[in-house]
Amino acid sequence: MAHLISLEEAERLDIGDVHELYRTYINKSQVRLMTSFGFGRELVDHAEGAYVYTRDGRKILDFTGGVGVLSHGHNHPRILAARRRFQERLRMEVHKTYFSPYLAALGHNLAAILPGDLTRSFLPNSGAEAVEGAVKLAYKYHGGQRNLILRADISFHGKLLGSGGLTGSAQNHFAFPTIPGIRTFRYNDLDSVREILGQSRDGRGRSEVYALLIEPLSASTMQWCSEEFLRGLRELCTAEDIVLIFDEIYTGWGKTGSMFYFTRYEGLVPDVVTTSKSFGGGKSSISAYVAREPVFRRAYDNLTDAMMQSTSTTYYGFGEETATAIEAIAIAVEDDYPERARALEAVLRPGLERIRKTYPDLIADVRGAGALFGVFLSGGPKLLDLVGKLPAGGLAKDPLIRTKIITAAVIDTLYRKHDVYLYNTLNGRSPLMVAPPLVAEAEEAERFLDALDATLAEGMSRLLGRFIRERVSAW
Repeated sequence: MAHLISLEEAERLDIGDVHELYRTYINKSQVRLMTSFGFGRELVDHAEGAYVYTRDGRKILDFTGGVGVLSHGHNHPRILAARRRFQERLRMEVHKTYFSPYLAALGHNLAAILPGDLTRSFLPNSGAEAVEGAVKLAYKYHGGQRNLILRADISFHGKLLGSGGLTGSAQNHFAFPTIPGIRTFRYNDLDSVREILGQSRDGRGRSEVYALLIEPLSASTMQWCSEEFLRGLRELCTAEDIVLIFDEIYTGWGKTGSMFYFTRYEGLVPDVVTTSKSFGGGKSSISAYVAREPVFRRAYDNLTDAMMQSTSTTYYGFGEETATAIEAIAIAVEDDYPERARALEAVLRPGLERIRKTYPDLIADVRGAGALFGVFLSGGPKLLDLVGKLPAGGLAKDPLIRTKIITAAVIDTLYRKHDVYLYNTLNGRSPLMVAPPLVAEAEEAERFLDALDATLAEGMSRLLGRFIRERVSAW
């Protein structure tokens, strides 16, 4: 019998062992890419709150926010306690034909948080599944009689075949097959939406559009919709009986200074909202779409279609994950995560603006809301030309490779010299993302700002030169 690596043996693997196993069994190119950074050459021992502790004793300030997952920080004590409670009482994990008190309670709590009659929930595993479930709901709502869906030209809705096709992203350099009937409008441009709607009618003048999908705040590009645009969408979709879907997978649960980005606008209610990431408290792989009661009722609330809503997930209604989400929502409400995000913004916004003015040749723009900011870096034409000539292999095909290497050089120095961990998006103009967990304090935001100032003070020539010499060879 072949040797199986035990849990205890896995925990004793060193970084060389892990790299070799990744090369052999996971993805060799992933090792080449991630070892370009300091964090790709270390293993984490444990993590707590806003910090990651490496095996060699470093304490790293994690301002990535887990790419939207870690609003509660690493290993929040209340989240851990909720999961231990579930395990110690031997609660049943998965059974689709028993009713779940956890799922019932979570559905109630989502309805209590969200405005209007957003009251009907479905709870799959991932954000992409939530998006596809919402789109499937919209198609069923119209009985398959409409065949077009609208999405924005900048968006990120997932990487499955359906959600990937609905993503308008510079990351989409390979054309996979996807759902039919996708049409694209310009983000935050109501006239663009009106134009497409005018072109999308059948011979009797009826709309062919069954759904419109939009991120009220695009976290991957740091652009957001105006109130006028969102309310205009609501009016257009109501008039045409189009299902309006707000994707708040990244931006939900207080991150931008309101519980969801759209809830800052009183009386604005989509037909469906999707959520995931920090919905699971940093431990649970869970997502949701929540629909208005009349939309859901027409689509699925009958004996024939009652089980059709599934997005092919076996784990719908799984116990520990829904119990975790119940506690994650309670923490976000009781600890007032929107207020915590606004308190972090009160430090980050003026600090980042000060740094932008100090280094106008290095920072083109700073954009954000709450505890979510993007810093758009540049390095001047000469440095960009130098980067563009680098032998980066397959990466050379990436139209954003110059910006990504400049941003990567800053990320690498922040990590290696200042013990601060950030990331950049793979969408839009690939900004440096400042996304602290909502358990972070003002002092930690100040520490990050000091580290960014000190890093940029070295000058982009030095940062790039060091990064290219020490890291690009790994590609």
